[in-house]
Amino acid sequence: MPPRDNGHEHSEPVIRDNRKIDPETGQARLGSDGKAEQPTETPADTGATGAGPAGDDGELKAQLAERTADLQRLQAEYTNYRRRVERDRVVVREQAVAGALTELLPVLDDIGRARDHGELTGGFAKVAESLEAVLTKLGLSPFGQKGEPFDPTVHEALMHSYSPDVTEPTAVEVLQLGYRMGDRVLRPARVAVAEPEDAPSASADDDN
Repeated sequence: MPPRDNGHEHSEPVIRDNRKIDPETGQARLGSDGKAEQPTETPADTGATGAGPAGDDGELKAQLAERTADLQRLQAEYTNYRRRVERDRVVVREQAVAGALTELLPVLDDIGRARDHGELTGGFAKVAESLEAVLTKLGLSPFGQKGEPFDPTVHEALMHSYSPDVTEPTAVEVLQLGYRMGDRVLRPARVAVAEPEDAPSASADDDN
């Protein structure tokens, strides 16, 4: 018996290829309008995350400003540290030199007494001159002269008298030279001080 014809013809399944790129040629396929079809972009393809380029630029600028401020602060701190270390180094050096020079002052006193008595001769005189030259290079300088006004910041009065030859307290004798290194007084000059003779009477009148 022939098969029953129910009005439907037997047909093969239809497979449609919707790919935009031809897998064999690698070229874009033409659409119905004759133009190459373009794949549809998604937010993931473009890298969009909801924040626009303007937002990214603002964040980068803020980070750059913060890093720049940090570097400037570190540079300022390092500069201050270097200055402080240099200043401390100078102070320590001055203190060390001043201590060494102070220990040598009695030696200079002996040299001065020998010179005053005419005993500084021969090789000893040359050694003494060399020593004095070295100490001068290190900044040591003597002070204290007969006839200069008495200054309690640099003079030490060991003797006191009155004299009609002075109009103010004056160092009339230098008993021991003073020495300074730069502006630092290592030892005051020890002197005999004379005041005007009318000083006591003037003080008595003021009291009355």
